[in-house]
Amino acid sequence: MKTAIVDDDPIVCQSLETILTATHTADVLWTARGGDDAVTRYFSSPASHPDVLLIDIQMPGKDGLTTAREILHRDPSARILFLTTFSDQDYIAQAIGLGAKGYLIKQDVSAVGPAMQAVMAGQIVLGADVLNKLSVSPTSTASTTPQTASGNHAHQSTAIGIRDLDVLSDRERDVAALVAEGYDNRQIAASLFLSEGTVRNRISAMLDKLGLTNRTQLAIAWINAHR
Repeated sequence: MKTAIVDDDPIVCQSLETILTATHTADVLWTARGGDDAVTRYFSSPASHPDVLLIDIQMPGKDGLTTAREILHRDPSARILFLTTFSDQDYIAQAIGLGAKGYLIKQDVSAVGPAMQAVMAGQIVLGADVLNKLSVSPTSTASTTPQTASGNHAHQSTAIGIRDLDVLSDRERDVAALVAEGYDNRQIAASLFLSEGTVRNRISAMLDKLGLTNRTQLAIAWINAHR
């Protein structure tokens, strides 16, 4: 597995690189201290695209959310895992709204390796603290949404976990449960004896019904509704 690290703290970059290399979890292609440098390095060549990109939220200049949004706009297949000290509900909601594959709080650096492997396996990685933050009512957070990091995405994502899933059919609920387990479309199709096209259509229908934009939000909505 190949990774890259974006963090304005050189100690964090060095520690992560040392651990990931020593444990043979991943080869670190490059590190960057800010968003602009990260975007430049990411798109410098196809060989510079990591399998999983680790990125902090708050950095001087272009922040992590803006950086991730730019990278995902140009490369929708990018796997981005946020690793930060900030457990603010709005940051988490915006990160998930962007389509990030996970959000971890910097508490135990040794947990990063397993999280990256889970992301590579198609799973969505969210810590318990993160899920707790996403369980709050949107009415209590809408007024504090940071507009500098796309208020539209943030406001939409804060509703995750309190949506009424009763609008889903039984078959859609079966699909949603597997999405929440981190299954990809092929695995869902095999498990439920459906075609991949049918799975894609059912997921699209669920996103429309629930007012969500991606399968990560769907997974979180399901997880929060069944906690």
